[in-house]
Amino acid sequence: MPAPVPDLTLSIVIPMFNEEAVLPLLVDRLRPLADGMGAAYEVVAVDDGSTDGTPVLLERLRREWPQLRIVRLRANSGHQAAISAGLQRARGSYVVTLDADLQDPPEVIPQMLSLARTEGVDVVYGVREDRSTDTAFKRGSARLFYKAMRRLGNIDTPEDAGDYRLMSRATVDAVNSLPDHNRVLRFVVPALGFPSGTVGYAREVRAAGTTKYPLAKMVRLSVDSVTGFSLAPLRFATWLGLLGGVAALGVLLYAVFARVLGHVLPGWTSTVVIVAAMGAVQLLALGILGEYVGRMYAAMQGRPTYFVAHDSLDSPGPRAEHVEPGPQQGP
Repeated sequence: MPAPVPDLTLSIVIPMFNEEAVLPLLVDRLRPLADGMGAAYEVVAVDDGSTDGTPVLLERLRREWPQLRIVRLRANSGHQAAISAGLQRARGSYVVTLDADLQDPPEVIPQMLSLARTEGVDVVYGVREDRSTDTAFKRGSARLFYKAMRRLGNIDTPEDAGDYRLMSRATVDAVNSLPDHNRVLRFVVPALGFPSGTVGYAREVRAAGTTKYPLAKMVRLSVDSVTGFSLAPLRFATWLGLLGGVAALGVLLYAVFARVLGHVLPGWTSTVVIVAAMGAVQLLALGILGEYVGRMYAAMQGRPTYFVAHDSLDSPGPRAEHVEPGPQQGP
């Protein structure tokens, strides 16, 4: 694993999956910005098993951009795993994680670095102050999700802060030392409790290509976030069981009194409704328990969540390499 380089100020980690269309636009905006910051930097492009022309385009760009470094994963491992692979290999004193789609403008990076240096904070979150480019459904669901996570997980994470952030070397080392599987970094980093600040910006539309986070992946990310940071669902299942027991006791008392008073009438509707309700409660509780058991099972297996096939820092050509267990995906 590459060691930190003292005179390397900034590492910019960019996970990529089939970003051939947007990659030239990203380079046109990011390279002049990084070159003009007056600080030594590297750009760690993590190719998350792309199947389009992204790998070829990255190799072409590396020939004329010395600061560009390519870390290629053997297979698509997910957005969060790709970021984690970049964090494991970033060498800078500060590390920025940035998506390739240009929805989060790279022009905010100098403000993040300046704030971290002047205020002495370990984390600077990019906060989406203007999300008018997102749909009303996405804005509303994101707002509810962050509020729920702050309440359930007791995590003081800034609202509308995604995976665009700057971290100090101490923060990156702390994240890399965690044994979590299926980690969601937008909640892992705030949970560390390191001193932090925020920089606001207007979220832009995707510059090119298609989104890599459809609804199904967003739901999976939400489940990983809740089960990874809160025991509230387990307590919810417990309360459901208690309420179900109380309801069953009430039905039993009703049946006894009806029998004593001679008001027992043949019928199946009430029985079917009660059985169905109790079955639904039990299945929901089992599903919640299953999510937690599944996380423990994955942790016990200790399987790596990504494999690095090639790091351009190590050799000029592709070389297979196995890495130790790292975090899994997910925004």
